[in-house]
Amino acid sequence: MLFIDQVKIYVKGGDGGDGCVAFRREKFVPRGGPSGGDGGNGGAVILMASPHLSTLLDLRYQQQYIAERAPHGEGKDRHGRNSPDVIIPVPIGTLVREAETQEILADLVAEGQTIVVAKGGRGGRGNAHFATPTRQAPTFAEEGKKGEEFWLLLELKLLADVGLVGLPNAGKSTLISAISSARPKIADYPFTTLTPHLGVVKVEDYPGFVVADIPGLIEGAHAGKGLGFQFLRHIERSSFLLHLVEAQDSKAGDPIAEFETVRGELGNYSPDLLMKPFAVAATKIDIKEDGTKLGQLTDYCQQKGYPLYPISAVTGEGVKPLLAFLARQVERIKNSETAHAKSAAQTD
Repeated sequence: MLFIDQVKIYVKGGDGGDGCVAFRREKFVPRGGPSGGDGGNGGAVILMASPHLSTLLDLRYQQQYIAERAPHGEGKDRHGRNSPDVIIPVPIGTLVREAETQEILADLVAEGQTIVVAKGGRGGRGNAHFATPTRQAPTFAEEGKKGEEFWLLLELKLLADVGLVGLPNAGKSTLISAISSARPKIADYPFTTLTPHLGVVKVEDYPGFVVADIPGLIEGAHAGKGLGFQFLRHIERSSFLLHLVEAQDSKAGDPIAEFETVRGELGNYSPDLLMKPFAVAATKIDIKEDGTKLGQLTDYCQQKGYPLYPISAVTGEGVKPLLAFLARQVERIKNSETAHAKSAAQTD
């Protein structure tokens, strides 16, 4: 399925119905008073986070959402009904901005979370509302108010505990397919993965955690080269990063330079990404040959104090210790966030 993670849509709340000007006409009531009913209220346009969607594809094909105008009031004090709201389901993790001002209106990160993005107009009052002892036959009523209207920018950022990052063909897709039920395309050429993938990982004695396979970055990704710029935004949601670096000696390239290239692209896109905790996984150790690259990477990580896990997603070597480490890190981060939230709540 085509992956769409950005879309622009037009939303408009329903207009309120007009109030009615009417007078009672009843037998034996020579001077019937005003009886104009109120117009109904226009429906609102509401975005709702749904777990059943993983892309903004549907909104690419329908970009206008206009709530129904409410009926007008009628005589005999009959009020117009309120028009129904328009509810638009969007994937969990959708960021909502007002297109013109770029103001963030909402970050829909929980199932069922909603936001009213365009309020409906209030219905106008009928002339019965305006009768007074000195004005017993008002000949006017209110018009319904117009509904709000906006152009919105919706941006999907995947929600994951661990983000897999690395150059093309570093082994991200192979790893996520080995540790979860995600099934990305795997082949021996760059940019095999064209869309992000999410996988749920189960580790004994730990709660499951979500891993995101982010399409390969290249130098200049932050400026739009390759596929990296398109998907760098998804890394922002990950609480922990795992850098995958090839340790296969027969492939050209310096593993340390490759690692630093990816770190540089993350920092150029957003300095905040460099503040996230991370570890390094040396991949494809089943075909490391003389082990030169693995040795270089091991020495480098030891000097820098970076956690390093040599793995082979194909044979499973080293994968179990890596997953246990990731599970501990995710649990630690979540506990820290929970404690911080409780402390903030007590302070308030």
